[in-house]
Amino acid sequence: MSETSEFPDGQYPERPIERHKGPVVLRRDRRDQGSTTDQRLLDSRGPSDWVHTDPWRVLRIQAEFVEGFGALAEVPRAVTVFGSARTKRDHPEYELGRKIGGALANAGFAVMTGGGPGAMEAVNRGANEAGGFSVGLGIELPFEQGLNPWVDLGVNFRYFFARKTMFIKYSQAFICLPGGFGTLDELFEALTLVQTKKVTKFPVVLFGSKYWGGLYDWIASSLLAEGKIGQKDLELLHVTDDIEDAVRVVQDSYKAWEDTH
Repeated sequence: MSETSEFPDGQYPERPIERHKGPVVLRRDRRDQGSTTDQRLLDSRGPSDWVHTDPWRVLRIQAEFVEGFGALAEVPRAVTVFGSARTKRDHPEYELGRKIGGALANAGFAVMTGGGPGAMEAVNRGANEAGGFSVGLGIELPFEQGLNPWVDLGVNFRYFFARKTMFIKYSQAFICLPGGFGTLDELFEALTLVQTKKVTKFPVVLFGSKYWGGLYDWIASSLLAEGKIGQKDLELLHVTDDIEDAVRVVQDSYKAWEDTH
């Protein structure tokens, strides 16, 4: 259609008076803005509420991804290990975490955790003591936590979704020690991404059959039995009590990934 055929009289509707706010066009009542962006930036300090607005949050989110990608881009092949921040240093699960961290380091993998205390600290510590590379991705929480002292490379995040992206992007496997909601959150996020083929060759190991066995059985007896998942989905989970077995699963999966890349 030609330009004139749409308006046979040759008359175009008058363009409303408008104001431009960067790439945004404001018309009619929306254009009433008393000052320009430059003026508001330079004229006075003004209130600080703007740092909590959504447009500014977008820049913070962008900055988190840029910082995370930049800091982690050269991390060697890594395995993320999750577990409870509440695990005490005298608990058997803490010593288990140290041994798993050490075993992964000895197998040539960097370890990546949430960087906090408890099981996370144990894994970072074990890798550090074995001469491996120990990474911690912290998160801003209402209560003080901070990175544990055995982290070699640490990155702190404001947003869980940015942090989750880093865990998935820069590790080749997940090992889940006994943990709470945070561990479950990461576990099912990883399973969903593998199930939907957003990531491939990504094993998920549940360490501790006594702790995880009930969850695994429920998934099999409810989700699988009622057709909510398939048999291949259930096989994405590997339950074990043996450190060598867990490391073998990771190594086999990584070799399969290398063979296809």
